[in-house]
Amino acid sequence: MDRGSLDGVLVVDLSRALAGPHAGQMLGDLGARVIKVEAPGSGDDTRSWGPPFVEGSDGAEHSTYFLSCNRNKESIALDLKSDDGRAVLTELLARADVVIENFRTGVMDRLDFGAAALAELNPRLVQLSITGFGHDGPEGGRAGYDQIVQGEAGLMSLTGSAPDDPQRVGTPIADLLGGIHGVVGVLAALYEREHTGRGRVVRTSLLSSIVGVHAFQGTRATVAGETPQAQGNHHPSIAPYGLFRCRDGAVQISVGSDRLWQAFCAEFGLDAAAPGLATNAERVAHRGETIAFVEAAFADHDAEPLLARLAGAGIPAGKVRGLDEVYAWDQVRSQGLLVDVDHAALGEISLPGPVLRFFDGDGGNERVRSEHLAPPVLDQHGDAIRSWLAEGEAAR
Repeated sequence: MDRGSLDGVLVVDLSRALAGPHAGQMLGDLGARVIKVEAPGSGDDTRSWGPPFVEGSDGAEHSTYFLSCNRNKESIALDLKSDDGRAVLTELLARADVVIENFRTGVMDRLDFGAAALAELNPRLVQLSITGFGHDGPEGGRAGYDQIVQGEAGLMSLTGSAPDDPQRVGTPIADLLGGIHGVVGVLAALYEREHTGRGRVVRTSLLSSIVGVHAFQGTRATVAGETPQAQGNHHPSIAPYGLFRCRDGAVQISVGSDRLWQAFCAEFGLDAAAPGLATNAERVAHRGETIAFVEAAFADHDAEPLLARLAGAGIPAGKVRGLDEVYAWDQVRSQGLLVDVDHAALGEISLPGPVLRFFDGDGGNERVRSEHLAPPVLDQHGDAIRSWLAEGEAAR
C-alpha cells in the first residue's frame, strides 16, 4: 500500500480541539502513522461539539466537527494521571518521531513530559507545541480560542461590510493556520534531523499564524502608517475587484491590471479612460464610482451568461457557491478533495480530502495514498497499540 512521503514516521498526537488535530491530520495525509491519545470516557473535546451529530450503528452520536480533523489516525485512550497511562505514553514517545501538543504553557511540565524530559527520553523527537498567544511574553499563558484570536490579531477588523461591522471568518482560520504552520515547522525539523540526528522543539501560536498572514494589510500598517479597515466584498488596493450585482444575482471579478481594465471596457462598450477611472490608483480612490460603473454594465445580464462572456474576454470571474455546490462540483472531485472512508460506526462516509497531490519527478504518474483511515471512535485501536508496544518490548 502506498501510504505517502512520510511512511515510517510515527506521530503521537496529544492535542485536542482543532489546531493540533489539524496538524496531525495533515501529517497522516502525508503518510505518517498518527496515534491520537485521548482522555478515557470523553475523548477529544470536539467529540461533543455539535450539532450536527450523526447517529452510528453503535447507538452513539458522532460529531461531524470531530470527523473534519481526525482522519488517518488511530485512537488510544490513556489517563495521563495514572501509572499505566503514563507508562504507555512513555513507550509511545520513546519510539515516536514527532509529538504534537496544544496544552496551555506548563501543562506538559506538570505531567513530567516537558521539553527537556522528552529530549532526554528520545533525543530524535520533534516536539510541536501550539498555543493561543505564544509560549512566553506578557500574555504567554493566556488561553486562546479561534474567534478570540481572530479579534485580538486584527483579522475581524479587516472582515465585514464596514469598519463598524467586524466579522469572524466563517471557518476557524486561526486554528487551521496554526496547524498548517506547525506542519511546516515539523517538516523542517525532520529534514534537519537527517543531518544532525537530533530533534527540535517547534513552537507556533494562533496569534502568530494570523499576524503571519496579514500580508499587504500588515505592511499598510507598518510601512504606510495606515490602519486598514473592513470594507466588505471589495479589494482595498485593486479596483474593480470584488462582488458585483447583476440582473439575477451577483458575480465576482478581478480586474488586476490596467490592461485587463481596457479589455473589460472593450467587451462591454465602456470608456476605459472615463474621468477618475483610467488607472487602478484612480479607481481605488473612486471605488464607489467604479462599483456603480461596473454594475450599470451588468444590470441587464444574468449571472451564468455573464460569467461566460467574462471568461471569453479573459477577465477572471466566478460565482459564490454554497458548500453543497462545492462538493458536487466536478473540479473539486477531480482534485481529490473528497475521500471516501469506512467508519467503524457510520459506515462509508465522504470527507473533505487532503490538499496536496504528489507525482513522479517527471510529472507523470500520480502517487495517490491507496487507503485513507476514517476518523477513529474513541480507543478504537487501544488494544492493538498496546499489543504492538508489548511485542516491541519483548523483542528488546
